[in-house]
Amino acid sequence: MATPTFEQLLEAGCHFGHLKRKWNPAMAPYIFMERNGIHILDLYKTAAKVEEAAAALKSIAKSGKKVLFVATKKQAKQVIEDKAKSINMPYVIERWPGGMLTNFPTIRKAVKKMATIDKMTKDGTFDNLSKREKLQISRQREKLEKTLGSIADLNRLPSALFVVDVLKEHIAVAEANRLGIPVFAMVDTNSDPSNVDFVIPANDDASKSIEIILDTVVSAMAEGLEERKAEKADAPVAEGEEAANNRGGRRRVNRRQNEENAEAKAEVAETEAEA
Repeated sequence: MATPTFEQLLEAGCHFGHLKRKWNPAMAPYIFMERNGIHILDLYKTAAKVEEAAAALKSIAKSGKKVLFVATKKQAKQVIEDKAKSINMPYVIERWPGGMLTNFPTIRKAVKKMATIDKMTKDGTFDNLSKREKLQISRQREKLEKTLGSIADLNRLPSALFVVDVLKEHIAVAEANRLGIPVFAMVDTNSDPSNVDFVIPANDDASKSIEIILDTVVSAMAEGLEERKAEKADAPVAEGEEAANNRGGRRRVNRRQNEENAEAKAEVAETEAEA
């Protein structure tokens, strides 16, 4: 698991915070200095926190659980979509649907509605509808696809959230906190880190900064998924070897018993002959 170096984080602009007057005092432990009215983040702490978060996310991915990526700001949308798709994880890049976690069954009903419309299209039911009904259903399908298409495979609550800009995505963070779902997040100097379980102090406004952090955590998760596949592939082999060993062990026991029985019979026969 490769983590970005101090120089790489510096080049990506991860150290730039917000104006001093916009800071959140809770971020003081992660701030290195103030220059020209702008806070500068401590990149050594950023590197350490990225490594810690990546290790935890790798463990989650290895266990086969889902991590929901959330970022609705313009700079992060495309990066989140590309990275999440590369490891087949759900993501939200449009408006966060309120109650998505706390009212998850209702969200699942909306996703099922999409599947029902798709089924209507395939089995020919859609063709029998009037032109107006077709238009209404098509628009409904497009709207659902835009907001919920990226979480269509999320059949249960995610095991963790990865958030870019906790200030903007405060509703998502609040819902996760309420349900006890761990939150991993890029936190800038204007945000409150107290509601985040794994804080990554970094510039959450620059696309390069977001990309380098996501590259690291997604690579770690990809490693976890590969290790899971390898373990699954090895499991049947190990089971086969264990079964073979058990069979061999039973054969050896049976052979010893047969030998002992034969010896006992021979002794009895000798005793009878002597008598």
